[in-house]
Amino acid sequence: MTSTTYRLTGVGVGPGDPELVTVKGVNALREAAVVVVPVMDTGEQGRAEATVLHYVPAGNVVRVVFALNERTDRARREAAWDAAGERVAALLREHGSVAFATIGDPNVYSTFTYLAQTVEELVPGTDVQTVPGITAMQDLAARSGAVLTEGTEPLTLVPVTAGSAVLKEALAGPGTVVAYKFGRLAGEVAAALRETGRTEDAVWGSALGLPEESIRPAAELGADAALPYLSTLIAPARRDGGRGGKL
Repeated sequence: MTSTTYRLTGVGVGPGDPELVTVKGVNALREAAVVVVPVMDTGEQGRAEATVLHYVPAGNVVRVVFALNERTDRARREAAWDAAGERVAALLREHGSVAFATIGDPNVYSTFTYLAQTVEELVPGTDVQTVPGITAMQDLAARSGAVLTEGTEPLTLVPVTAGSAVLKEALAGPGTVVAYKFGRLAGEVAAALRETGRTEDAVWGSALGLPEESIRPAAELGADAALPYLSTLIAPARRDGGRGGKL
């Protein structure tokens, strides 16, 4: 087997609802010799694994530890990425084709980006492909009725892990703002919404498509709010021009 026969496919499996995996995504998961799912070093089952098991036998699924819960120790996080990359590279050499399941989309704030870079260095000539997945903002928009964009409106996606100042700057601008990963900073997000006058019509959601799903108006966010880390916020653009006003 030559190096050019190795294939690593990042498959977006959506935000949690197994029905939101695309047909192409299901086919990619089933066609791969093994499907890698990321797990935290604490070992509990993640959303990607739970979703994959709806479509792939457990015997074809390999759990690989990532320091997904490491936010402060960069060295420890990168060491975990290196170890994960080496594990996936070994699976690739052994099996020829590996799919990596990631929540949401593999090209939107995904661990797959770092994994692919490492594997390409370890197994030169690897064919890296991605299969797009439904994102949390799309799912939340559908479940809440919030419209993401109209006409010429811009859409800004902000990971609140970058700091509330980045979010506030986005909220001060035009268009719809989506915030990811803001659960631990929910109080700061609520304050940013109030200070920029964007609380009205804004909505947040967590555990979309799962039994513990929660979708609420952002106005209910208090200063002491504590939400799941993977919470999503949509602050729709200000719309006062009637139907088609932004065309």
